[in-house]
Amino acid sequence: MRIKEGAGMQRPARKTGITAPQAAPLPAHETIYRELRALVLFGDLAPGQAVTIQGLCDRLGAGMTPVREALRRLIAEGALELQGNRRVSLPRLDADNIGELMFARQWLDPHLAQRATGRATPQDLDRLTAIDNDLDAAILRGDMRGYLELNYRFHQLIYTIAEAPILADVADGLWLRFGPSLRVVCGRVGTEGLPDCHKDLLKAMRAGDAEAAATAMRADVVQGMEQVRQSLSRQPRGD
Repeated sequence: MRIKEGAGMQRPARKTGITAPQAAPLPAHETIYRELRALVLFGDLAPGQAVTIQGLCDRLGAGMTPVREALRRLIAEGALELQGNRRVSLPRLDADNIGELMFARQWLDPHLAQRATGRATPQDLDRLTAIDNDLDAAILRGDMRGYLELNYRFHQLIYTIAEAPILADVADGLWLRFGPSLRVVCGRVGTEGLPDCHKDLLKAMRAGDAEAAATAMRADVVQGMEQVRQSLSRQPRGD
């Protein structure tokens, strides 16, 4: 049951399927940040891999200043580590790191799924279903990058629907920590070996069953993070 906002309260606006006026172009430093963030998030840079700042400038077709600014932000977010010779690298996760991430996500993602269930419109559910269908297609064709990006988009949309921006920022930041390791898992088990509880989650959300949605999300998180833990435990230290 939804509690109605008071007469003086308005529900915060969020993205819908309605076409909005064209936004102004992003500043160069923000564009480069988002491009570099995607390289980290979807495993284009491997955990432990060191890259030069100049190499990133060449790869992104950008100048040194916006790349340095993007790196500063990603280092502050814990997604990258600064090396001493004008290089940066992605941190390697260990068992303790995975345990912390699993602990955080086991509470955070189910809570956001629970909130989203009470707020989702039919259009929201249609968008989630469309993303999940595209995700299934990526799995069938063995498209690792497509799987990783669509899986992230599915979860990110749930965070948006939940209308809890502070918690959504925390949840989104956690993806930067384990996203590169998901690519490692894909490389070892293939996309078909990855868990997917999205169908159970969508069924619960369409039924308005917030508790069942939280349970399905928790299963999705635990199975996925356990795959990462097992994959990293089998990875030689020199990899």
